[in-house]
Amino acid sequence: MGGLVEQIVEAVRSVVPPCAAPAPLHAPEFRGAEKAYLADCIDSGWVSSVGAYVDRFERELAALTGAARAVAVVNGTAALDVCLRLAGVQPGDEVLVPTLTFVATANAVAYRGATPHFVDSEGLTLGVDPYRLDAYLDRIARVTDGACVNRRTGAPIRALVAMHVFGHPCDIDGLVEVANRWRLVLVEDAAEALGSRWRGRHAGTFGRLGALSFNGNKIVTTGGGGAVVTDDPELGRRAKHLTTTAKVPHAWAFDHDEIGWNYRLPNLNAALGCAQLDQLDGMIARKARLAGSYAAAFAGLEGVSMLTPREGAEVNHWLNALILDKPDMAVRDAALETLNAAGFGARPLWTLMHRLPMYAGCPRDELPVAAALAARVINLPSSAALADA
Repeated sequence: MGGLVEQIVEAVRSVVPPCAAPAPLHAPEFRGAEKAYLADCIDSGWVSSVGAYVDRFERELAALTGAARAVAVVNGTAALDVCLRLAGVQPGDEVLVPTLTFVATANAVAYRGATPHFVDSEGLTLGVDPYRLDAYLDRIARVTDGACVNRRTGAPIRALVAMHVFGHPCDIDGLVEVANRWRLVLVEDAAEALGSRWRGRHAGTFGRLGALSFNGNKIVTTGGGGAVVTDDPELGRRAKHLTTTAKVPHAWAFDHDEIGWNYRLPNLNAALGCAQLDQLDGMIARKARLAGSYAAAFAGLEGVSMLTPREGAEVNHWLNALILDKPDMAVRDAALETLNAAGFGARPLWTLMHRLPMYAGCPRDELPVAAALAARVINLPSSAALADA
């Protein structure tokens, strides 16, 4: 074990030189017009929930993703919450969610009063396995009156959330087929996938709705922020209305026609986001170089490999993932401890959702692949600036 751990640390050192340490997992960087845009926003006085930068940010996100509409909100979790509301998720429903995901995916389901129903992943992309999911639904579900119903619990299974892990597009074609066959609304958690595409189409635009995140550790940051993307103009209109406290447009009156949320992204944050979007292509190119350096450093090391894009995928390389050939928690934890002690920010996968106390009793398939991956994956420092080190 010690030999492999030492080799992992040395390989990382060959990519991230001492002058770059300490190297966090993923740091934001501001090399463009951020200060100028923020100053312009402040000088205009429009720093809160409306303003020219919010409008511009939404237009540019729609153009970038190819979606008909993008609606900026306060964070990625809020975006998921809105997506599930617009997908028709009701209290008492079940929503299929990968157990291998960040907790926000499951939390957004719980916010709707629904129950996360956990499914397994596959090793190529770390996303939901459509073949295993289809076979699982054959065993436990039926379609009645155009709706998917869990035969074991009697609850409607309303939606499927597909998550693009670390910016790698999941097998979205297969998941679209499964969702159509089982009458599920497909929602994409593309929080980590800005700039990632599958066969030329942007992640987050295959389902009925998609959610993006611009948290401080994402490839593009607004400090905190997210967005809902959709090709359905009516859903886009509803997303904007609901996230603006369902206020009926009027020059001065405050009338609201339903329960909404104050989920609006402030203009100040949007100004930061516009400056960041200006640099996205260069950011992705540099992160691709960093991923290539890691791939070369680990190419000759037995027992490990890097998560690499599958053919047809354009990946933003948000986080670089080192994968042990075999599950080994002792090696994983020793590598994490040694890397972090040396100043290299490294982390494991998130704790699997079904292992968290609040979700331990939720329905789930057998989850052998996700369980094995939890003992195999190590995320390495992935800031774009490391490509220049």
